[in-house]
Amino acid sequence: MTRKLILGALGVILLALAGFFLLAPGIVERGMNTIDGKPLIEVSDEAKALHETLAIVDLHSDTLLWKRDLLDRADRGHMDLPRLREGNVALQVFSSVTKTPKGQNYDANGADSDNITMLAVAQLQPVRTWNSLLERSLWHAQKLGRAVVGSGGDLIKIGYVRDLDALKLARSEKKPKPIGALLSIEGLQNLEGDLANLDTLRGAGFRMAGLTHFFDNDLAGSMHGLHKGGLTEKGRAAVRRMEELGMVVDIAHCSHQCVADILAMARRPVVSSHGGVQATCKVNRNLTDEEIRGVAKTGGVIGIGYWDAAICNTSPRAAARAMKHIRDLVGIEHVALGSDFDGATTVRFDTAQLVQVTQALLDEGFTPDEVRAAMGRNALRVLREDLKPLRMAVDQPPVP
Repeated sequence: MTRKLILGALGVILLALAGFFLLAPGIVERGMNTIDGKPLIEVSDEAKALHETLAIVDLHSDTLLWKRDLLDRADRGHMDLPRLREGNVALQVFSSVTKTPKGQNYDANGADSDNITMLAVAQLQPVRTWNSLLERSLWHAQKLGRAVVGSGGDLIKIGYVRDLDALKLARSEKKPKPIGALLSIEGLQNLEGDLANLDTLRGAGFRMAGLTHFFDNDLAGSMHGLHKGGLTEKGRAAVRRMEELGMVVDIAHCSHQCVADILAMARRPVVSSHGGVQATCKVNRNLTDEEIRGVAKTGGVIGIGYWDAAICNTSPRAAARAMKHIRDLVGIEHVALGSDFDGATTVRFDTAQLVQVTQALLDEGFTPDEVRAAMGRNALRVLREDLKPLRMAVDQPPVP
């Protein structure tokens, strides 16, 4: 009898564990990556026709964080390959998120806790990712690599300028049009204290990185950290090495002092991959006019997101107003998109409905050529410049 009770209890435990690992990741994501269901704006035939001609670039999504197949249409979240195709996206930047603090907020977070460890375990990621931030990023790169191979040419990994050329040619010749995928990093805490890991990450395909995420680290202060300081000496060395390697420097989530320090030393165009501007949404992580001018001075771009804390609304019209402010302040050539789709955000529309942004820009008085620039041309220009390493010896891939 006792043996039967024990076996029965073990069976219940195993069923509970199986249910947890099978259901929990999806339940968590459904609660964190949502669409608010509020009315969309009416889209004109003019906007639809223009949208089909765009080369759209989105500078930031966190889709790789979640346990689902990028190639299949999901019933949750904001992005996958079918929806990228429907939205006419030409190039998507996929970020690697490796650590977020418990009780995450925009004002002040310490680095002594982590939500991602439990997610890594619940999603049954490789054990090596449970305690290593570096391995989490390498796992994300592996996931994207598998999706590229499994897509049959529908997803093209972008690591070099020649890949951008190949993508442009393929999109002019193939139906359906293939989509480029570029790897980014949300916070260089995944270096685990060793700058040599920048080379490791670049070797794995990463071509963009923000120095901080929601907490201060040994490179710089975060806008959401406890101290919010500027670049450390190690942080300055990281920026220099990124420029040498041909990795885009991203100031999103950096403290204001960190932003100032990066802009003062930058030799390449700097990107703010996702966020907003304080002129239209006064939130601490959004850029001031002085910072917008600083990014423009480097030749960089500012990616505008679609969630409430970036634009103080979820309407595409609010995103368009933020882009209009950048255009009017420093010129259309510095406007870009940075959705933060699948980044624990609530938005009005998913990536399949990006024509909403095209319509909103037209309604704000953007010309068709300005829409082309904001929706992707500017970002492609910056990527072309930043993906060329300053030391050409580090960038000699074999010619196929």
